[in-house]
Amino acid sequence: MHLNRTLHLISSHGCKPAVVINPATPVGTLDEVLDIVHHVLVMSVNPGFGGQHFIEGSLRKIETLARIRESRGLSYRIEVDGGIDLTTVADVVRAGADLLVAGNAVFGHGNIRENVSKLLQAARASTLTRA
Repeated sequence: MHLNRTLHLISSHGCKPAVVINPATPVGTLDEVLDIVHHVLVMSVNPGFGGQHFIEGSLRKIETLARIRESRGLSYRIEVDGGIDLTTVADVVRAGADLLVAGNAVFGHGNIRENVSKLLQAARASTLTRA
């Protein structure tokens, strides 16, 4: 089924449609549907297993999506999944991400509550310097 029709079908059932782009998928692929999505999930690793390293090119995708959102007056959320940890969280938030998925950084080692607290603190601090 065509992506546009699928997203409208999801909306017609009272749900909020979203799309996902993998690391090799260009943002331009979503150009015609960004006005109807609730959020865009940017995969910043190749899907399949946890613990992978963040793909730096994902930052450009997040920045591009944030610029498009601003210039068109849209309201979709930008979610990022993959390689989110204390070394990447600030850059991802500054690039424009609103929602973060951090599996390994939270559950991989140490105290879960402390890990979450440190990630949230780093994310919040980065919003002060968000472009």
